[in-house]
Amino acid sequence: MLRRNFLKTAVIGCGASLFPDMLMARPKKPVPNVLLLGDSISMGYTKFVQELLQGKANVQRPLNAKGNFENCQGTTHGLKHIDRWLGDTKWDVIHFNFGLHDLKHVDPVTGKNSKKPEDPQQADLKAYKKNLTKIVKKLKATNAKLIFATTTPFPDKPGGPLRRADQPEKYNKVALKIMQKNDIMINNLYSFTLPRLAELQPPKNVHFTKEGSKALAKRVVEKILEVI
Repeated sequence: MLRRNFLKTAVIGCGASLFPDMLMARPKKPVPNVLLLGDSISMGYTKFVQELLQGKANVQRPLNAKGNFENCQGTTHGLKHIDRWLGDTKWDVIHFNFGLHDLKHVDPVTGKNSKKPEDPQQADLKAYKKNLTKIVKKLKATNAKLIFATTTPFPDKPGGPLRRADQPEKYNKVALKIMQKNDIMINNLYSFTLPRLAELQPPKNVHFTKEGSKALAKRVVEKILEVI
């Protein structure tokens, strides 16, 4: 009896020493793949979202040729690049936004940013609706859980190209109808930041301070955690 127990123990011990992975390894559950798409506002909070979701999700966003975060800009640009951004990855969650570039004014000849009110917006409300609808169709085809972030507000006459402070609300209204029609979750960053602009934004700017980006990141993470 003692000899039998000794042999049993010896065999197990030998197996453990020869094949330690068989006893020690534990299969790791893969974390969800999360894609962030958006303009410079999104670029500002991406690294904080990655930090907050470390170990819980694989958070990525498109990168440019230099390996830096890519600015997804407006819907016109988005339609041209959405297939490349989605790539071959199986995305579990896609958090996206378009609007801040669409509503800015541009030179109709050069397409460059303009401060002239007589120059058109990059994509007026009609074009924005058409473009965003097409983008949403491509995003839905991935079967990922989608979260749309509303365009954030800014003070009247901020620096850079002409952007009017009344425009985000109008563009968000169009976007929200599209999202509701497609049963897409809303992350209302517009309402979240509007009462706190003086606290979260530099003066006369559409962008956010570091602390502002951190606040946005926490809000984004909350929404992502709701679906994963």
